[in-house]
Amino acid sequence: MVWRKLGSRNFSSCPNGSSQWMWDVFGECAWDDWDKASVGLGLISILCFAASTLPQYIKACKMGNMDQALSLWFLLGWIGGDSCNLIGSFLADQLPLQTYTAVYYVLADVLMLSLYFHYKFKKRPSLWSAPINSVLLFILGVACTAPLLSSAGLVAAPREVFRGRTLLSVEPGNKPFTQQEIIGFVIGSVSSMLYLLSRLPQIRTNFLRKSTQGISYSLFALVMLGNTLYGLSVLLKNPEVGQGEGSYVLHHLPWLVGSLGVLLLDTIISIQFLIYRGAATSSERQPLLPS
Repeated sequence: MVWRKLGSRNFSSCPNGSSQWMWDVFGECAWDDWDKASVGLGLISILCFAASTLPQYIKACKMGNMDQALSLWFLLGWIGGDSCNLIGSFLADQLPLQTYTAVYYVLADVLMLSLYFHYKFKKRPSLWSAPINSVLLFILGVACTAPLLSSAGLVAAPREVFRGRTLLSVEPGNKPFTQQEIIGFVIGSVSSMLYLLSRLPQIRTNFLRKSTQGISYSLFALVMLGNTLYGLSVLLKNPEVGQGEGSYVLHHLPWLVGSLGVLLLDTIISIQFLIYRGAATSSERQPLLPS
């Protein structure tokens, strides 16, 4: 992780030609075009994820029907997958940009769920509102403090920093999993399954409503773009010294499945937007009061 790298090495450990600012910000030895492209795509993916939720927030405030448009199981599966993604990224020693993205995921999910329950309880007050708000605040606190707690325990752990080209390794092979990485790998696998399953309730909700009204398509379009760039940023990153490409992909497999695997389901939701576009337009043209 980025804190472990910063604590055990300095920029002199990187070969000549490495980017100074990428090391200062991310702790990455980005010395060739592949590494630099990986960091660049990762940054763009974070911007896509950050921008994806804003149109949905605006649409929710304008229409006030977020509790009807979005499936609760979709949101719960999303925040469950993002939470496992965050924990797994720390334990499995994923790339720094993956960890940064995971932290933002959880924060955005908490806000999305808060808006959902706000409009739901605004229409139908419930005794569950206070406990649910407490749980959301707890998740928000964990997401904010997890990086700080993790950095305190990992700074002293030495490890090889430079992630060089496979060609630099004389005999590239399999990098063994540590016990901590195995736990992170399992949690990351659970995260990808939750990502995949979370789309199904939303697809069902759209099908039953025969409408996508109240949902911003920008949410899914930018998430699809962000997931594509996120997956590419991981694939473009050079393996560690002595690690083969197959071993590198295996170590990142749950996160690749979670990002690239949901593209098919998000494509189905995109098709629903096209199919039900006419229904949404006709409902918007209906008068508020009968004539």
